[in-house]
Amino acid sequence: MLANSLSIVGIQTVKALELIGRLGIFLGTTFKILFTKKLQPAKIFCQIERIGIGSLLITIITGACSGAVFALQSYEGFKCFGGEDLIGPIVALCMSRELGPILTGLMVAGRAGSAIAAEIGTMRVTEQIDALTSLQINPYQYLIVPRIIAATLVLPFLTLFAVFFGILGGYIVCTLKLGINGEVFKSGIKEMVCMWDLISGLIKAIFFGIIIATVSSYQGFYTYGGARGVGTSTTKSVVISSVLIIISNYFLAMLLFA
Repeated sequence: MLANSLSIVGIQTVKALELIGRLGIFLGTTFKILFTKKLQPAKIFCQIERIGIGSLLITIITGACSGAVFALQSYEGFKCFGGEDLIGPIVALCMSRELGPILTGLMVAGRAGSAIAAEIGTMRVTEQIDALTSLQINPYQYLIVPRIIAATLVLPFLTLFAVFFGILGGYIVCTLKLGINGEVFKSGIKEMVCMWDLISGLIKAIFFGIIIATVSSYQGFYTYGGARGVGTSTTKSVVISSVLIIISNYFLAMLLFA
């Protein structure tokens, strides 16, 4: 029993390391094309619209509701020792450092990442990517690079919206439901939250954008097995992106707040 368990763990570990290696090679090839081939601005702006504008509403809703419920739950703990005045800074710090970038990354991975994997995967199983290659069109330049650039650019802006509306949601709950003075809420944020807290969240968002676009494009690019394979690649892109976002967030937090 123990030997079988260790064998399963070992096999899964090897598969995970193999996947990380393949993703690294895939990303390295993409960066090579990025700096050696001509960019296509029209493709990049098209992907910015699809990934960014298309994900804006869900990002705002997620951020606002998260900030509101965080303020509501924090109040129950802080009122035990008279620390209600700290709810504003706590909400702002959590939204800017952690909840804003993470929730934005997860929402974009679920919405835009799955769409990227499905689109490229469909092109693979219908041999459209092979047709591009036969026409001397580099598929990395045409398909992968615009999506990675677009995701890297729009994730910080989406995170800004999530942070702002998260703090706004917390402010509304505190002032209208919990009876906390709005000036106290805002003054606490001004005193305890610095610009680096917001910048660190935006740095995380940049890495999350690269992760989402790379994983989703990789899963779509190496899809096989027809329609069922497209569904499998789409599911894997969301799961792997979400896991890598959560894991990388820990290491980024260590580096940014050491």
